[in-house]
Amino acid sequence: MATITQENIGLLHEKLTVKLEKTDYLPSFEKALKEYSKKANIPGFRKGMVPAGLIKKMYGSSLFTDEVLKTVDRELISHLQNEKFEIFAQPIPVEADVKQLDVNNPADYSFNFEIGMKPAFQLADLAKAKTTRYIVTVTDEMINSEVERLQNRYGNMKDLEAVDSEENVLNVIFSETDDAGNKIESGITKDNSLLVKYFAESIRKNWIGKKNGDAIMATLKEAFDEKERKWIISDLGLKETENAASKSFSIEITKIGQLEKRELNEDFYNQLYPGQEVKTESDFRNKIKEEIQKYWKSQSDNQIHDQAYHQLLDHTHIEFPEAFLKKWIKTQGDVVKEDEDVEKEFPKFLNQLKWTLITEKIVGDNNIEVAPDEIKAFAKHQLFSYMGGANLSDDQPWVNDYVEKMMKDRKFVEDAYHRLQTQKIFEWAATQVKPDEVDISADDFSKMVEEHQHHHH
Repeated sequence: MATITQENIGLLHEKLTVKLEKTDYLPSFEKALKEYSKKANIPGFRKGMVPAGLIKKMYGSSLFTDEVLKTVDRELISHLQNEKFEIFAQPIPVEADVKQLDVNNPADYSFNFEIGMKPAFQLADLAKAKTTRYIVTVTDEMINSEVERLQNRYGNMKDLEAVDSEENVLNVIFSETDDAGNKIESGITKDNSLLVKYFAESIRKNWIGKKNGDAIMATLKEAFDEKERKWIISDLGLKETENAASKSFSIEITKIGQLEKRELNEDFYNQLYPGQEVKTESDFRNKIKEEIQKYWKSQSDNQIHDQAYHQLLDHTHIEFPEAFLKKWIKTQGDVVKEDEDVEKEFPKFLNQLKWTLITEKIVGDNNIEVAPDEIKAFAKHQLFSYMGGANLSDDQPWVNDYVEKMMKDRKFVEDAYHRLQTQKIFEWAATQVKPDEVDISADDFSKMVEEHQHHHH
């Protein structure tokens, strides 16, 4: 009868010895041999009529080794399950000498394995952690600029006869010319659309009064200041060189327009917020304020999640069977790794492992589950955002076809599961922290986030 003994060889690091007696594997070996002789195809013999001795001679030793190793495996797995061992990865076999297995002299065998035990640990106490919820102040100025952005975005373009202000929109054709102002046969020609005020100040006044078909001759350096010149150069498909700025162009007007801001009226409010009872300008401004607040709140939630992550990672104390894990990393993969490479990647590996243990514990302690319906909703949501947030109705058959297809894609389901689970872990964490609230301006908040990210990567 197989016996398994256990010896501690380090922190959370155990050596298991599996001792097999002949009777543990011989019956199944004999059986395997019989099965094999029924199936074996050997020239000169009818199927199933091959003498047992011949089969044993030809295939015995590989079948024998297989059966012994299978038996060891079976014993090991059932031992781990019965003892309810929580282990990392898989047991590592310790230099088993397979050559000792001799089909002609069956004996009792011992096999050694090392296992790394998962530690028990306490999560860092999020309620005691020092955390901050930043509340971004939404100013009138922020609301005004959003109102203006929407008025322009939904505004109408009115055609003009002649250029009459720096706010006019010019549709123009850039044609490359030589220094004398003659168009170059194989030169660049490109349409563009710009506001008069994007041109350099010295040129702007030359546009006033010009009509369709009129043109101005200039080098890019003369026509634009540095910032605008950069994007014009790339629009024209040129490389950023001194040379590009000194190329001459004829810039000819094909159309002059003036953007008329959309009027603030119920029509406009209804178009943006259909059926939401937005009637007056102050309703409209409140609606916009809510949206801006919602945006900053989600940014601030991310901040809280980030703080909770660091709190859990930095203040949850977990002991690891480091010797075992290093051994394990070394033997993973097709090539055995060098010790110094293992040392180099170990801290990062340990950090990821630590986060995995922390999330497993949060998920287990709080029964966090992701249901198939949630994954379906996630797929649908992704589809809608690919479609540019067009208001698609849920009941179109092709939407369901898409979702069903995604649900059969194992990688998608795993990714979605992981993302939703992570989201739920952070939502849980956000209910545990007791942050101090701090008012902050949008600029300062953005700066802080940027510095934090910069510091991290």
